[in-house]
Amino acid sequence: MKNDMNDYLIKAESRILAHLQTNRVSKTIEEASSYSIKAGGKRFRPYLLFAALESLGADLEKGVGAAAAVEMVHTYSLIHDDLPAMDDDDYRRGEPTNHKVYGEAAAILAGDTLLTESFHLITLDTRLNPDQKVEIIAQLSEKAGQNGMIGGQMLDIEAEGKNITFNELEDIHHYKTGQLIVLPIKIACIIAEASDSVMDPLLEFGDKLGILFQIRDDILDVEGNLETTGKETGSDARKNKMTYVRTYGLEGAKKELDKLTGEAETILNSLADEIDISHLYRVLQRFAVRDK
Repeated sequence: MKNDMNDYLIKAESRILAHLQTNRVSKTIEEASSYSIKAGGKRFRPYLLFAALESLGADLEKGVGAAAAVEMVHTYSLIHDDLPAMDDDDYRRGEPTNHKVYGEAAAILAGDTLLTESFHLITLDTRLNPDQKVEIIAQLSEKAGQNGMIGGQMLDIEAEGKNITFNELEDIHHYKTGQLIVLPIKIACIIAEASDSVMDPLLEFGDKLGILFQIRDDILDVEGNLETTGKETGSDARKNKMTYVRTYGLEGAKKELDKLTGEAETILNSLADEIDISHLYRVLQRFAVRDK
């Protein structure tokens, strides 16, 4: 890869922290918001955005602000997910969850800050033209909103303790997880001004990637541990959540993961004559494919 992806991930994080430091009202909100960003994580969504830009032959510098905004929205969702009224988790990314450190009220407001300021960050991005800013903000709000992640989260909560169909399970994760994974690819296509003939298969790939990512996460909730995953495992079973492991069994979930991996690879191969698919192959291998 001609660009060092880690350099761009660092730039995106620095952009977030610098923006949060412009807080002139509450030091607590700045600290609480920054705490969950500094906790690290896989940075999957910014990585995917930069990989898509590189595959499309675009300038990665143009994606730094958008990558920062996407990570802010994702981190806000984790802060709120961990609250007692939601998943009630004590650890995230190997550290105590936000509400365990700052209290529930500050954690709620820290999440609200990250969500709201993500849009502000896009408006300040001097590398994007006005039309791109409007398109990216529209995508960010749609994919995170009631017809995206939030809608999926509500479906997930309503499904707890129930026997739901496989199609209902797929719907949950299409929205709850998948929309914020399709989002970085869509943003990269906006920045790179990709044609529909390229963008449409890439978005389909993103949709597959979202399901792959969720199945892998469900498997790790059974087979992982706090040291490797950064959060307590076994929580899905304790909360009686419907997961891919519960639906297929552990071995069945692994087979489904392998099947979907093949489908995602087929989509990428169909684009091999138009873009450099190697960068997106690395994303697939790094974040979504299980260790054999």
